[in-house]
Amino acid sequence: MYPVSDRFLARLAESHRVATRVQLFLTTGEVVDLEHTGGSVTVDRSQAIRRTCTVTVADPTLIPRTPTDQLATYGALLRISRGIDYGDGTSELVPLGVFRLDSVDGDVNDGPVNLQGKDLSAVIADDKFTAPYTATGTVVTSITALITRSIPDAQIATTISDISIGTRSWDYEGDAWAACQEIAAAAGAEVYPTADGTFTITSLPDLLSTPPVWDVASGEGGVYIRATRGMTSDRVYNGVLARGENTADNVAPVSALVVDNDVNSPTYWGGPFGKRVTFYTSPTLTTVGACTAAATLQLAIARTPNASGDIASLPNPALEPGDVLRVAHPDGTRELQQVASFSVPLDVGGDFPITTIAAKEDS
Repeated sequence: MYPVSDRFLARLAESHRVATRVQLFLTTGEVVDLEHTGGSVTVDRSQAIRRTCTVTVADPTLIPRTPTDQLATYGALLRISRGIDYGDGTSELVPLGVFRLDSVDGDVNDGPVNLQGKDLSAVIADDKFTAPYTATGTVVTSITALITRSIPDAQIATTISDISIGTRSWDYEGDAWAACQEIAAAAGAEVYPTADGTFTITSLPDLLSTPPVWDVASGEGGVYIRATRGMTSDRVYNGVLARGENTADNVAPVSALVVDNDVNSPTYWGGPFGKRVTFYTSPTLTTVGACTAAATLQLAIARTPNASGDIASLPNPALEPGDVLRVAHPDGTRELQQVASFSVPLDVGGDFPITTIAAKEDS
């Protein structure tokens, strides 16, 4: 969760004045604070482009009409925040993302105007390889090279232990952002832009060992509105075999099979669920350890549909995918759930839907 004060979290459950800010960074260097009437920021860990936004403004002059307007708009950025106006002259805003402005449309006479954008990973995804590209060295240095190839001044942070990777080559038209994801998987990690626009290389927090960052409780003083719970076996796997074969580095083939070995899990390997294996292959994997790390990450993804939840609560703009929540239902049962996706409104009112990728009963 993005760092916020205790006062912020406590006020979320109380009546409060919402504060939002949308800044438009034009290619001319001009920064415009946009008066907006609505919109939202959607964050979804399952998507290659994790953060997207829509902003509604009343001013129709924002619609590009001349070549000069188009030059100023193409390549422009949006920086969006939401928080709390405490009513005492102070406020606390939380960043929701830095977005490339992709479209502007609306009624040219009366408005409103709709702005849509994608987070900065879209810049890398659209910068396809125009010549064969080879990555080598370590996970962090290879990802850094790919990101700064498209965004030279990008801020990059990492929380993983860096490891070496095998030589990996991509042909013409290859997707550089998909390449970043593949390289990160070699270390059992993922890479994405955070709410403040920093590219982060990190591993998915473990549900059982990560302290909950927020209590979603029902009753007086709680933020709980409603929740659903479900399970499905569609496209669920309880084993991942990761393999690496790299002839460029003259490295012998390596592999590792990682399975669900939790005897209390409904997808326990060899239990009633059976054995359902999926496969992951990449030449970046040159050791059994790298295969194990990659398979562990893929298994966390492959198992997630077996226990899922949808929560509606009062909005918390500080949440991040992977955050662990403690959910207290009206019947007294409690669960630990891990955030997968949510949508933060830029106006007042409405639910705050949260989809989770894992759920476990909390004692």
